[in-house]
Amino acid sequence: MIAFAVSQRTREIGIRLALGAQTREVRNMFVRHGLLLCAVGIAIGLGAAVGLTRLMTAVLFGVAPIDGLTFAAVPVALLAAAALSCYIPARRASTVDPVEAMRTE
Repeated sequence: MIAFAVSQRTREIGIRLALGAQTREVRNMFVRHGLLLCAVGIAIGLGAAVGLTRLMTAVLFGVAPIDGLTFAAVPVALLAAAALSCYIPARRASTVDPVEAMRTE
């Protein structure tokens, strides 16, 4: 999704860089957006998981319905994966040549 956003906003990125934006600022803009989406998804998912554990207690054998380690490890792993998957397109966006970006459209 972030890679698609980068490809759709190439012209805007070129204009930002031409007007003096630092590559770090452009990179952080996309990483921040991706991590915000991930954080919202994690919050919704944790809320749904806690709510559904009551329905699944009959299926869970040998595991507590609300396992603290699982509820802590999964969001951390998801955030790490999201950070990496957002950083790669963001790094590519920050290396866009402003002149070439404005010529593409």
